[in-house]
Amino acid sequence: MIESNAAVGWTFIVYLAVIMGIGWIAYQRTQDLSDYILGGRGLGPWSSALSAGASDMSGWLLLGLPGAAFASGLSASWIAIGLLAGTWLNWLFMAPRLRLYSFKASDSLTLPEFLEQRFRDKTNMLRVVSALFILLFFLFYTSSGLVAGGKLFETVFDLDYKVAVILGTLAVVSYTMFGGFLAVSWTDLLQGLMMAAALAIVPLWAMGELGGINATFSSIRDLNPNLLTWFSDETGTALSFIGIVSSLAWGLGYFGQPHILARFAAITSHTRIPAARRIAVTWTALALLGAMLTGLIGTIYLGRGLGDGETVFMVMVNALFHPVIAGILLAAILAAVMSTADSQLLVSSSALTEDFYKSIFRKDATQKELVKIGRIAVIVIAIAAMLLALNEDSTVLDLVSYAWAGFGATFGPVLLLALFWKRSTALGAMAGIVVGGVTVVVWANMTGGIFALYEIVPGFILAGIAMVVMSLISPEPEQEILDEFDAVVKEAQS
Repeated sequence: MIESNAAVGWTFIVYLAVIMGIGWIAYQRTQDLSDYILGGRGLGPWSSALSAGASDMSGWLLLGLPGAAFASGLSASWIAIGLLAGTWLNWLFMAPRLRLYSFKASDSLTLPEFLEQRFRDKTNMLRVVSALFILLFFLFYTSSGLVAGGKLFETVFDLDYKVAVILGTLAVVSYTMFGGFLAVSWTDLLQGLMMAAALAIVPLWAMGELGGINATFSSIRDLNPNLLTWFSDETGTALSFIGIVSSLAWGLGYFGQPHILARFAAITSHTRIPAARRIAVTWTALALLGAMLTGLIGTIYLGRGLGDGETVFMVMVNALFHPVIAGILLAAILAAVMSTADSQLLVSSSALTEDFYKSIFRKDATQKELVKIGRIAVIVIAIAAMLLALNEDSTVLDLVSYAWAGFGATFGPVLLLALFWKRSTALGAMAGIVVGGVTVVVWANMTGGIFALYEIVPGFILAGIAMVVMSLISPEPEQEILDEFDAVVKEAQS
């Protein structure tokens, strides 16, 4: 356990005060539901890029990935490679068209609303089913952030784990509930910079103390040469083809993550996306590299006796730095946790408010009423995720893995085809969503043989096939839909 001390405590208090201040400023600027959900579509390249990156990586970046590198060595980097490729492809292909199309499709504020407007679905079912899957998988995803927060407070302050989870939940809910998307995006910008700085400082400082890069990796090789191999685990057992494909397949998840896609829709203009893409890819590459190095170097500093590998970053920070500096660096974990949990709460709140409450129960609801309902929804969803996170046996990596696969398979193929294939239809989209989501749920509960394959792979493939088949056997889209598609393609290419 990291010894609790006043310096670390005060650092956390100051950090939380800054975050609350940002939330209050954003509250003053939140006038309607568009402001609350998408910040009035006014994000610049830096805000959108770092907000997307910070909300994407979460506490997993400072806990899960370093823990995997600590346990398995360089072979854990296949996940990082997949994520970096997915980040680049997502910004390259999805971002421009989604920004343009979500606005042309009746200025859609949420992913379910966009799908409804894109396909002119009059039944309302496409929107409702999409929102249901968003709420299902975000319960697990948000819970992963609260588990990470619980581990942080438990380790730093020696608190009871359940008390630590409750404190983390209260911190995130407070500014998300009041400030909405602006608060989330502005705080994510700060938190993204903090995360990158922490993941650069810790491994570089540690390598300096060990005598440089060559000396560091020589020490790791002396400890266990298997830690520095790409194709085998720490015991020397060769990685299977299924294992490598499963790790790389994490990159597929990007195409269907609602909290990341919301940043694409919120950027000021599609012409700002190339700049944002360069920022996002650079940040992601540096952050993933820092996380891997932290885990690898931790094997030297801490040996193999660390009980929970996911605390390797925290323990190393305490071992390397003065309590004041340690407090600042540990605040980066809190930043990582909050940056993702707030985004997930907001998207879930949006689904409840825009896609259930307004769409089904109160079509004539005022903007003030919708913002109020959105804030209530944040509290309700946070409580549900907190109850799930109270299980002390939960691991950040397992929860993130399941939710990531769920979103990637449920929405990834559907959105790609919706944005790049004009023949796609509402019936096809419905089939893709249901098949992708159900496949992930079923596959994740099976074991052995082919079921060792990460569930996002079969989910993604089957969802794509289902959407293509059902689109081809359903009537062709109306001319109005085809014309709108052509207009988006033309503008994206200009």
